[in-house]
Amino acid sequence: MKIGTLWYIYNANRTLMLHRVKKENDMHKDKWNGLGGKLIPGETPEECVIREVKEESGLFIKNPHLKGIITFPKFDDIDDWLVFVYVANSYTGQLLKECNEGILQWINNDDLFELNLWAGDKIFMKWLKNKPFFSAKFHYLNNKYVKHSVVFY
Repeated sequence: MKIGTLWYIYNANRTLMLHRVKKENDMHKDKWNGLGGKLIPGETPEECVIREVKEESGLFIKNPHLKGIITFPKFDDIDDWLVFVYVANSYTGQLLKECNEGILQWINNDDLFELNLWAGDKIFMKWLKNKPFFSAKFHYLNNKYVKHSVVFY
């Protein structure tokens, strides 16, 4: 199982998103995602999200807030993924315009769901602001959303 983090930062009525347009053979090619990445050995999910956000955006997030955990069985048709999902409203630093994975952009919250997001992201991103902590499982087959289950705490 691969373990990773996913992070969404809010700035007033906008959310920072990454348009994945740079990496070769990227299963997320042309999708819009939050920032994040895989844990390295010995790292906590909080350390991972802070490190990944700094590397990808130039921003240092303060007080990341864990909103949920998502399991993606065989998401890449090979490995199961376990992803810790965070939000933050506070940060320091200067935003980079792009990183090695794509272009960073502040998106108006009213326009978020018009982006080319994964189908499951359109579901769980709505939980991030008003719902309690969640544990979910999202099933995909051949990069297509199949179903999900969720428990709110």
